[in-house]
Amino acid sequence: MPYQDLSRLNATDASFLVQERTGSHMHIGGVMIFEGPAPELNIFKRHIESRLHMVPRYRQRLVWPRFQAGRPFWADDPDFNLSYHLRDTALPEPGNDEQLERLIARIFSQRLDRRKPLWEMWLVDGLSGGRFAMILKSHHSMIDGIAGIDVGTVLMSMEPTTTVEEPRPWHPRPLPTQGELIEIGLREAAEAPFKAVNGLVDLARGRESARSSAAGFMSGVTKAISETLDAAPRSPLNTQIGQHRRFKFVRNSLDEFREIKSLLDTTVNDVVLTITSDALGRWLRSRYYPTDGLRLRALVPVSTRPQARRGEDIAAGNELLAMRGSLPVEEMDALKRLSIVKQSMEGLKKSNQAIAADALTAVQNFAPPNILAQASRINFSTRLFNLLVTNVPGPQIPLYLLDRQMLDAFPVPFLAENHGLAVAIMSYNGRINFGILGDYDAIPDIQVIADSLADSRDDLLDAAAQVKTKVREVMRTGEVAALAPTAEAAAKATKKVAARKSASMPGTAVKSTAKQSSKRSPAKPKAATGNGAQPASAKPAAKTAATSKSAAKSTKKPATKAKPTAKPAAKAKLPVNGADPKPQSSPTPTSAS
Repeated sequence: MPYQDLSRLNATDASFLVQERTGSHMHIGGVMIFEGPAPELNIFKRHIESRLHMVPRYRQRLVWPRFQAGRPFWADDPDFNLSYHLRDTALPEPGNDEQLERLIARIFSQRLDRRKPLWEMWLVDGLSGGRFAMILKSHHSMIDGIAGIDVGTVLMSMEPTTTVEEPRPWHPRPLPTQGELIEIGLREAAEAPFKAVNGLVDLARGRESARSSAAGFMSGVTKAISETLDAAPRSPLNTQIGQHRRFKFVRNSLDEFREIKSLLDTTVNDVVLTITSDALGRWLRSRYYPTDGLRLRALVPVSTRPQARRGEDIAAGNELLAMRGSLPVEEMDALKRLSIVKQSMEGLKKSNQAIAADALTAVQNFAPPNILAQASRINFSTRLFNLLVTNVPGPQIPLYLLDRQMLDAFPVPFLAENHGLAVAIMSYNGRINFGILGDYDAIPDIQVIADSLADSRDDLLDAAAQVKTKVREVMRTGEVAALAPTAEAAAKATKKVAARKSASMPGTAVKSTAKQSSKRSPAKPKAATGNGAQPASAKPAAKTAATSKSAAKSTKKPATKAKPTAKPAAKAKLPVNGADPKPQSSPTPTSAS
């Protein structure tokens, strides 16, 4: 066999194999719900077979070199049998969401057989409303979240069709011998020092790319070390787990999340983390666990797969970096929580943590298996994070399995060792849905978390609606003429209306001075009426100011001496409510855009 056709797992891919334990399964997946009855299994099988040439990894298995001579390879499985990987079942009546969730939990409680291609696909009939579901389960070593979406996309189509294409012929190549695997390992080991030397030469020659990479690497390593020393807090989430799972999903509208994003000048990912933080806090307090000042730490995977390459190289394996963000779970105002999450994520982006993670991953690619195992154990340690929170953007167009439209999609994450909970989020065609995976014994009250996610979402929507109402009121009354209907202005409107007004409208800069003078003066001027009429005390004050100015000019005295006379007039000009002292007609309300 020509060994150059083999594909060796990178360090990230291999780490998911190394860290798999009896109670920690490193497979991920998704649940897709379709309209209409399920297709016949034979037709479904033929359809999947016709698309397998676009996902070559689905017909490959792991091949391990002896004597721990490097990471394993992907090779064609000569015994590949599609019928083994495709399974069908049905829910009993009434076929509701709770029954589907229990089935998903059972399927994801079972490890995949490493002697075969690491994936399964289940066709589930009998859902209420005449619907059916498809459950896809793949090992994380062969695919990441983004690639998983791409796999789902190639197995389906953008238009309904009843045509099943003819499968392309496939002839598996024979498995490599151990001699070939050892030869590859020796050759790569011999090439590694030269690659390292080339990098050092670039740095010594002062190439800008090498210098910036080295600087970012050192900065990020320092940040990573400090975070390792600063351990994640203790919590009920971090305990010994078994092999059995519980699963819940929560449906949401993507338009609602986007509205929050636009109104509060943030990102959808920040909104997701804010809702998750609040829900976890509610769950902890339901257990009477103290949350005052508590900040959980979330592992937030960030995809490095270029957008231009999505769907082109699905067999490329994992292309992601691990970031660790702070989740404020203490009881607080929803907008304050969002602000803390936003600042935390912005700080991560500026910390070079991603650059360091990328560089460390590259170094691990040259590490022997025993060193790689130790490094991956640290990466998945409870010292670094309390739970996994991952957000995967999906297609915003309807997809079809043959002529059945996909209605919903829910992601299923994995549980690392001693981590009892993981939350995954996926958007599809106007929806953004949560998938919550918990250990069966550690999180028996997983329904509380699901309900809390819905309540937290509603609270944040209410807070955003209040901001929107206040901004519209400000713009309707014309109080802030320069307030544009932008997300930034909406976010700051409730706290900085006076500052924006003084910067955008003449005659309002002395509003605070007028308030102070009204407190000091025993006689307060009457507030202006709703039609903008001038108060009676304003005209004499204006006359006094004019007289003072003419007197100052005729005597040619310094301006500083004239100020005490003019200053009280300026104070008296403005009524208590800050209305314009000049006579004017009723202001025309400004319509909110």
